[in-house]
Amino acid sequence: MVRINDMITVERLGIILSPTENNFENNGVLNPGVYQEGEVVHIFYRAVEDGNFSTIGYAKTEGPLKLVERKSEPLIAREHDYEKHGVEDARIVKIEDIYYLTYTAYDGINAMGALATSKDLVHFDKKGIITPPVNYQEYKFHLEHCIREKLNPKYYHYYNLFAQIGLVDEKNRLLRDKDIVLFPRKVNGKFVMLHRIWPGIQIVQFEKWEDLTKAFWEDHIKNLTEYILLDPLYDFEVNYIGAGGPPIETEEGWLIIYHGVCETHIGKTYHAAAALLDLENPAKVIGRLPYPLFSPSQKWEKEGVVNHVVFPTGSALFGDDLYIYYGAADKHIAVARVSMSQLLSELKKNVTHGKT
Repeated sequence: MVRINDMITVERLGIILSPTENNFENNGVLNPGVYQEGEVVHIFYRAVEDGNFSTIGYAKTEGPLKLVERKSEPLIAREHDYEKHGVEDARIVKIEDIYYLTYTAYDGINAMGALATSKDLVHFDKKGIITPPVNYQEYKFHLEHCIREKLNPKYYHYYNLFAQIGLVDEKNRLLRDKDIVLFPRKVNGKFVMLHRIWPGIQIVQFEKWEDLTKAFWEDHIKNLTEYILLDPLYDFEVNYIGAGGPPIETEEGWLIIYHGVCETHIGKTYHAAAALLDLENPAKVIGRLPYPLFSPSQKWEKEGVVNHVVFPTGSALFGDDLYIYYGAADKHIAVARVSMSQLLSELKKNVTHGKT
């Protein structure tokens, strides 16, 4: 058990899923999308085979931890050119009568957000890429419309990093956009989605999926300052941040668990973090922890395929206990537990009025 700043108690419950001898998951099992259905927890995890090729595996628990089913082959495989290297890091929600699974599609060059839908959590219909289909030259052109005084300079720094290594001139190298997360219901009649253009988390609201055209995204980037939900703010997330699991609706607001990354003498370290959004206006941040919710401290979090990583991507609520499912060092899936009421109480003490 770890107590953070004598305010929030986070209990590590250990590893629940690890790599197996099955070829599709012999290198890593991590970053699970989680859907809770009563006492049952469905887990859609990233399964990595040798060569860093990923698919989505499936497991199920009764209660938060008791494993009762695990498939011996991928549930969602690589099928299309845009995902020929990886179907990665699923998040899943149910809106009305449809399950929406968002994931990162990796073709070996580009890592972009994609969507699949299902009626039964067994058969998934892939809808393709849903993030900005723009290359880095186009990204920079549209970014120049933003008011520089309002935009975190790290957005330009991100572009410059790619320019320094000669990648921005490749027209087929598209803007990297990951950590695509949907809210579990429509807000004011619209889908609400979080995405991540480095270094922050942006929010998008739209009425139907057909709205997400290239023109829509170009306008989004030109006005990016209006859509930035969170930017790096504290030392533990100074490099960049990204959305975790789907927001959790509470009486106090939408709870989001996200990750923050900082560079240290031991390399990049990934932390779990938390913020609270207004229920009716989710673009409004009303609380944000000024310290990590939890950080790599256990051996399985500090040593793995990528060291010093806790990467939360899903949660389940049993009574007042919030179970957070996360990738540990890009090798295992582990679970942490925190009191929901304690976490919300602490967030309400840390009111914030800005993005940075």
